[in-house]
Amino acid sequence: METVFTAADVADVETCERVRSAMDAGAHEPAEVLLDTIDVEREQRHAIEVDVPDDVIALVDACLDANRDAIASFFRLSLERREGAGFLRYEAGGFYGPHVDRADLPSWPDAARRALTIVLFLNSSCEIDSAGDFTGGRLRLFPNGIGAEAVDIVPRRGTLVAFPACITHEVTPVQGGTRDAVVDWYY
Repeated sequence: METVFTAADVADVETCERVRSAMDAGAHEPAEVLLDTIDVEREQRHAIEVDVPDDVIALVDACLDANRDAIASFFRLSLERREGAGFLRYEAGGFYGPHVDRADLPSWPDAARRALTIVLFLNSSCEIDSAGDFTGGRLRLFPNGIGAEAVDIVPRRGTLVAFPACITHEVTPVQGGTRDAVVDWYY
């Protein structure tokens, strides 16, 4: 199985800005970690989950759904449905330590059904775009496990990344600025 699917310009500049503006105005709460229970674990994850209006969710859903067939073909999978978009903000110092998204957890039974993780970057890193909004905050994948060679993905606005939900991955610490992204999972 291939490891990483990427598609550029899945969301245009206007869409990304609209979603980020909705995130600015939305209710913020600490992002949780799925363990034996669903909880906030600052040592494992320091991020903000943001509620956005239904029209913004529908806009993002349309972007994600437009790429469903390409993702399914790439991974040679039949994808049933998505779990539901989550809107995440990583401010300076924000990170998510190494973890997997597919697990058998009493706190979230659907986590065992996750086939693919998808991430849609809403803004760019300064490393890849001189007009970027943040430094650090790379998506780092460990396809062969921690200790083996990692695959670093530097966020670029509008780019969608998909990978098997059983792959260990992390978000490296954001060193400055704010990193915004949408996450979801295909079953």
